[in-house]
Amino acid sequence: MGHLVLLLLGVEYLRKRARGLAIVGWIFLIAGVVIFIDALDGVIHFPLKFFAALLVLEGLATLMIAKSGVGGQRVLRYTKGIMVVAAGALVLAGQHHGHFVLSMIFGVLFLLDGLMQCSAAYVVRYERWRYVFASGVAEILLAIFFFQPYPTYYVGTLPYALGLFLAFSGLKLLALAYRVRRLDSNPALDENPRPDFMPTRGSDAPQTEFDGPPLESERALTVHVWTPSGSAKTKTRNYPVLDRYIAAVDINGVVSTGHAAMESPEGVYISLYPAQEIDHSPEQFGTLLRATPDNNVPGVFQPDYATESKAWCPSTMQVRIRNYDAAKLQAFWDEYRKTTTYNLTHRNCSSSVSNGLEAALDGVVGRLHGSEAGWRVLLRLLLTPELWVAGQIRKRALTMAWTPGLTLDYARALSMLADPRPFGWWKVSQRALRQMASLRAGWRKQDREAVARQSGDASSQSAQ
Repeated sequence: MGHLVLLLLGVEYLRKRARGLAIVGWIFLIAGVVIFIDALDGVIHFPLKFFAALLVLEGLATLMIAKSGVGGQRVLRYTKGIMVVAAGALVLAGQHHGHFVLSMIFGVLFLLDGLMQCSAAYVVRYERWRYVFASGVAEILLAIFFFQPYPTYYVGTLPYALGLFLAFSGLKLLALAYRVRRLDSNPALDENPRPDFMPTRGSDAPQTEFDGPPLESERALTVHVWTPSGSAKTKTRNYPVLDRYIAAVDINGVVSTGHAAMESPEGVYISLYPAQEIDHSPEQFGTLLRATPDNNVPGVFQPDYATESKAWCPSTMQVRIRNYDAAKLQAFWDEYRKTTTYNLTHRNCSSSVSNGLEAALDGVVGRLHGSEAGWRVLLRLLLTPELWVAGQIRKRALTMAWTPGLTLDYARALSMLADPRPFGWWKVSQRALRQMASLRAGWRKQDREAVARQSGDASSQSAQ
């Protein structure tokens, strides 16, 4: 997630806080190593019960706001919430079986993720695939560590996981601090401290939160997605996950991968397509997955959405974003369109849109808050669930390939970060407090009515 934090907050914002990031990184790294080593001797000094209770509360809070997500966001939120609650509950159970089950869960997750990374890296062969393959092997070794009982017979599972999380988080913060010190400044933050389009709340203070996506009348960047099943020429077979994120297969066995495009009000339209249609049988499709030069084919950029939708069909889904940098997007597009090469996994329509979207969102959160951006902005960004969602989607896409389904979910998550919504946890707590106040008001009314009835009955009895 370090890349997304740098992307959204911008170089200047993070450079001013590079020393603080480095200090926090060292604290996390040292704490993680200490917690991990402490768990190795079988005598656990870490407050397991307290931390497990925090996990349960955090997981329940995630589940409470999970329904506010869309598509893959909702699935990832529910998955994260259920896993965190289960982990905390197993530790609170306080039995050997609970620690054993938790250790098996961590082991299976590391094993599956490692195998997925290794297999995807070996098949696709994208740039730096050997590094990702080695990362997958490391995850498999961690899975073996969680599977075997030595040295604590599974009691140290949670401290192990927490120690690894803190240590790797610390390393990422240190890498981020080191990186921002050496990057050039972000011109968008220097020349345009606040977006020109930003509305106000009836005062000089610009609006920094939005209740929902942009209206049709608002100026916004639009990501268009044609889903694989929605863009197929004939009826497709029912493969729910494959249809959503990879490709759809019609009744004739023809594979359709869908499409993604992006347009801006300034006239930029990013839509890369192969010059000749790539619809192959499943047997032929497998040979195209490698991101190697021999799979490069001539591509063509579509002129605009109106032309493309008229020649094909309207996009299935749209994601609109208010807060973006038109100059950064134009600079990216001027350079990117010089090459028309198309590669199914390495340089396709979805990767083009995702790269363009990241260029358009460079530094927009830091620019949104301007000179008022402090540590609170960074903390809020780190606590926003969509950052975790976007990070997971980006990791999967880079280790496999960008697809229209992944681009759709990525754009949705980034739209929630670029156009911040009222903080999810705050909205939930406010809703709960309002419900409690309403219940209390109802109970008071019932009490008053009961007292009034009793007074009336007493008066009637006295009159008799």
